[in-house]
Amino acid sequence: MKKLSAVLLAMMMLIGFALVGCGSSDEASGSSKSIGEQLDYTITGIDPGAGVTQAAQKSVEDYGLDKYKVQTSSESTMVASLKKAYENKEPIVITGWSPHWMFAQFDLKYLDDPKKSFGEAEDIHTIAHKGFSEKHPNLKKFFSQFKWTDDDMNAVMLKQQDNDDALAAAKEWLKDNQDKVDQWTKGVKKGNGEEIKMAYVAWSSAVASHNVVKAVLEDLGYKVTLQQLDAGPMWGAVAKGSADVTLSAWLPVTHEAYYKQYKDQVEDLGTSLEGTKLGLVVPKYMKDVNSISDLKK
Repeated sequence: MKKLSAVLLAMMMLIGFALVGCGSSDEASGSSKSIGEQLDYTITGIDPGAGVTQAAQKSVEDYGLDKYKVQTSSESTMVASLKKAYENKEPIVITGWSPHWMFAQFDLKYLDDPKKSFGEAEDIHTIAHKGFSEKHPNLKKFFSQFKWTDDDMNAVMLKQQDNDDALAAAKEWLKDNQDKVDQWTKGVKKGNGEEIKMAYVAWSSAVASHNVVKAVLEDLGYKVTLQQLDAGPMWGAVAKGSADVTLSAWLPVTHEAYYKQYKDQVEDLGTSLEGTKLGLVVPKYMKDVNSISDLKK
């Protein structure tokens, strides 16, 4: 009886090992589902009015991703979805742009876009309402001199991720970059309490730039008010003069429609950052997905 029990136990152990082995093999070979099925045919995006969202919808058409939908949300919701998927090594496709701090925190890649659904590299422009330069020549000088790099912006964004006070994080970065401040403020006079209203979209890049500029201008004696709006209302506010300036104008693609709508009511004070990028982004562990067309697999 004991011998029989020992034989049965041995057989059960062998069966168990076989089942475990099958499970490991399945896991190593990856899911049997297509990449589209694994993604639930979803591209995780940001607000519907954003140019990158519209470009993502265009990419769905351009590449024949008929089953896909661009799921709109907010930047913070999109990043939270990315973080959750990344921690679990799950597939995810998001609407991405650079500069952005998530490229420093996560190992990501842009999907190749040979059809140019997302256009070429863009620049970030400083846009003011018509007549601003004539009314505020001193501020016009400052904004025309405000130029920085994606490394600068990324450094501020990373500080802001660790600090709930975006203005305090901007000031912390400014302390270590006085040479930048000297360039921006060269020949710029004190403000003596003069008020300026700035509007921006709720992107990390815009939070960084507007708080940096707020800190510098307030040191010069200006009173700066920041107002967060969606892209359309932001452009409308600047065009109508209820806001003076925005540093959130991504051109020529992202905000093309708004620029065409309001170009006769605004003036371009110059480019603050050159060489931005938009596109669909995935974690690098998605080794078989390197182009937007690969999403059809």
